[in-house]
Amino acid sequence: QVQPVESGGGLVQAGGSLRLSCAASGRTFSDYAMAWFRQAPGKEREYVAGITRFGSTTYLSPTVKGRFTISRDNAKNTGYLQMNSLKFEDTAVYYCALRQAFGAGPWPANEYHNWGQGTQVTVSS
Repeated sequence: QVQPVESGGGLVQAGGSLRLSCAASGRTFSDYAMAWFRQAPGKEREYVAGITRFGSTTYLSPTVKGRFTISRDNAKNTGYLQMNSLKFEDTAVYYCALRQAFGAGPWPANEYHNWGQGTQVTVSS
């Protein structure tokens, strides 16, 4: 099994930037498509972005397109979510999710089998 671990969350002012990391241990990272989800208090888990196994294709939710970028470095077994122009409504716990599949998604959360513990992102207005 592969185990993702997120890092990079924190408190940032609106308009600022953060870069989240997803470090994967265990099996070969490149065997997995990767996605970022987020969940705000009282809301359902929301798909944010996805990337194929070797990074050739990405998908971004319309709510973050133009502001967020997803990428990965398989040599480092690490994926990233670069978040720019952050808004108050981006405040949430962000999760890295992996799935042994071709494609970038988006797929429902229950089709991802490997999840990290989440990292909190708080954007102050």
